[in-house]
Amino acid sequence: MKFNNKSIVLYGAISILTLGSGCALFKKKKPAPVAKVAVDPAKKTADSLKKASAIKPYGEIITKGTKTQAGYFKVHQKEKKYFFEVPDSILGREILIVNRIAKASADMRNGNFGLAGDQIGEGVYRFEKGANDNLFLKRISFTEFAKDSTSAMAASVVKNNVHAIAEAWPIVALSKDSSGVVVDVTEFLNSDNEVTYFDRKNYKERAGMGAQQNNKSYVDYIHANNNNVEIRAVKTYAAGRNPTSSNYTVELNSSMVLLPKVPMRPRIADPRVGYFYKSFRDFDANDQGVETTVYATRWRLEPKPEDVEKYKRGELVEPAKRIVFYIDPVTPKKWVPYLIQGVNDWQKAFEAAGFKNAIEAIEAPTSAQDSTWSIDDASHSAIIYRPSAVTNAMGPSVADPRSGEIIESHIFWYHNVMALLQKWYMAQAAAVDPRARKAKFDDKLMGELIRFVSSHEVGHTLGLMHNFGSSSTTPVEKLRDKKWVEKHGHTPSIMDYARFNYVAQPEDNISEKGIFPRIGDYDIWAIKWGYTWRPEFETAEEEAKVLKKLVTDSTQRNPRLWFGNEMEQFDPRSQNEDLGDDAMLASAYGIKNLKRMMPQIDKWMSTPGEDTKDLFKGYEAIWDQYTLYMGHVMKNVAGIYHNVKLNGEPGFVVKPVSFDRQQRAVKFLNDYLFTTPKWLHHPAVADKLGVNFNSELYKIQEDILYPMISRAKLSKLLDNETSGKGYGVSNLLNDLEKGILSEVYAGKNADVNRRAMQKMYINRLLMQAFYANDMVEIVPPGIYRFGTSDLRGMFQARLKGYQTLFRNTLKKGGLNKETRWHLEQMDKMIEQKFNAEKQGNLR
Repeated sequence: MKFNNKSIVLYGAISILTLGSGCALFKKKKPAPVAKVAVDPAKKTADSLKKASAIKPYGEIITKGTKTQAGYFKVHQKEKKYFFEVPDSILGREILIVNRIAKASADMRNGNFGLAGDQIGEGVYRFEKGANDNLFLKRISFTEFAKDSTSAMAASVVKNNVHAIAEAWPIVALSKDSSGVVVDVTEFLNSDNEVTYFDRKNYKERAGMGAQQNNKSYVDYIHANNNNVEIRAVKTYAAGRNPTSSNYTVELNSSMVLLPKVPMRPRIADPRVGYFYKSFRDFDANDQGVETTVYATRWRLEPKPEDVEKYKRGELVEPAKRIVFYIDPVTPKKWVPYLIQGVNDWQKAFEAAGFKNAIEAIEAPTSAQDSTWSIDDASHSAIIYRPSAVTNAMGPSVADPRSGEIIESHIFWYHNVMALLQKWYMAQAAAVDPRARKAKFDDKLMGELIRFVSSHEVGHTLGLMHNFGSSSTTPVEKLRDKKWVEKHGHTPSIMDYARFNYVAQPEDNISEKGIFPRIGDYDIWAIKWGYTWRPEFETAEEEAKVLKKLVTDSTQRNPRLWFGNEMEQFDPRSQNEDLGDDAMLASAYGIKNLKRMMPQIDKWMSTPGEDTKDLFKGYEAIWDQYTLYMGHVMKNVAGIYHNVKLNGEPGFVVKPVSFDRQQRAVKFLNDYLFTTPKWLHHPAVADKLGVNFNSELYKIQEDILYPMISRAKLSKLLDNETSGKGYGVSNLLNDLEKGILSEVYAGKNADVNRRAMQKMYINRLLMQAFYANDMVEIVPPGIYRFGTSDLRGMFQARLKGYQTLFRNTLKKGGLNKETRWHLEQMDKMIEQKFNAEKQGNLR
């Protein structure tokens, strides 16, 4: 806002009326000279503002008795009213606003959502002076950007990216020295606004919340600090759809964090190193097109000014600002040391980047030690303990969209994740570790499991994505080599979902060091890539050229540094919960251990005088682990290896899994799943638990068979077949029928499980061969239509052949009635589909 400081001259005219005698009633006199009065410019400004708007003197608004807090902007409280005093120096600065649930209502749970610490809003805003004596709060978008602010392109980008006005407040006063403005934010803070509370409707809808009830909602407090302002409000909402309560009262916390005036120099992401990222459309990157620039998210780690030369010489130095995680005060005390150790385990990774004592975890101060400290403050990173039935842990973070700088993180530790840890460790390690052979683990063992999960989640908060491919770089047989695996670990990355070494056999005598995950080669290398300070480069683009070559050289020298993205749909190397470079061999070892465990499960998991819930968990854990093994193997069928490569980098980018490996995968499934795994049936336990073996097995078989004969996989296999590159559709069906229809070919009787398996196989082929809406279905890229490809003809020809096989087998005789009915039924299933197609009645 601009004010006119020129002097104002006031003109006044005095008319004198004179009462006369005789016939003249009035007699005019000459007007007196005009008086010129000089007015002080400051008085003119105040008078004109007072006349033009509601702006009042500072002292009329911020009166005696008003409570004032000085932060990067001042917060004034006068009775029930709140005022922000925003200095001009803050105008145009980016402010990150992060909103969280500070205290949750007991009835607002919805899956993982509805607990203290849940983030309910995040955005970047700016204070700007606006028209009509208003202070605007604008929501800033970073989806499009031109780094050269002087270019014509930058002007065009700005023209097409007007930032939304999120809020407008009338200016009620100027600061004492006119270096800022004062606005009344009472109504704003009391309202159900999307800036400082729930920023999207779906958050409230997930919790079953309706409209705010104003008479039951209020601002609890505001704390102003040098770099952040914390707003705590109590909000009551009416019940929304599907309510579990008549209303909900929660405490919400909003952190208004002042972002650095000069953003951290970003590091351009490399897809061969798994970092989370911030991205934007960059109109400066290519003058003949539009590119997306991607910045890796990471903390700002720099040496102290006095240590710069030491750092450059390769000496370990402490960073100017360490990464500190506070442990939630409500965390059970016995787990605190393990959570702290899980954080501190990353010290060695940061030492590879040149920093010592770069990261640590400490217990949060008590209210007696610091009454202003809050775990919800977005300037603090914390590990939040959650009393919840959810079996999970999470490590999200908040980053500056301008640079990728991580500002803070709240790791969520759900109490019931310990039930999941018990299940995993029992199913994967009980054969080799006697400590796992019980329903409730000793605190020492559970503590070490908590430490592992803590390290994994901290890795996420440091910017690291899951590396599901890491474990595939380890030869399976090395997982049984005591000396090797205890030295190197069973996976190079704790960011893999590799869990525990289920390949190890009892006779291998491998200790906890070779069973538990740990921070490994990949993790240390990735932290070194992300956090090494590189002052020799002036720009991120110059730095990226050197870092690209560094990644190329490193991964060529050491295959253990390979990053396998969790989003890889067809690459069997990138899977969760798997181990080693050969899923068939690793799974065979895992099943060998499960077979050892099943006869003991009743003894291990049954407690005299207690109910059977622990026994059920143990029995279920074995079944679930077995199912995982089948899934690991199945992904090899129609698998496509994918390596991210730069131009000129040696090695393949994509290639199909070898013929031999795919054939081995199908044979494994025939042998271990489609042939009835009778060892999974423990009649005494199943009777106690009321588990139906036949139906449970059928479900697993269907979950593996159906995806294996799916359009996505069949399209890949058809490519192989028509190009002569490897394992094809005909190979898959040949290998499956050898196992699944073996009794039919041999003219033997089939039991109830095998009959169910055979009908399932025929039914799946019928579903693919007679898909009614193939031509109107939207088909993703790389996936073939059955109606226009060879697939329908291949499947229908195969089914005609099976009809002949079934009829010939029936002619041989010697079959029991159940098998005869079964063969006749499968023949009829096929015949009905062909007849329906002829009549146009496919469904």
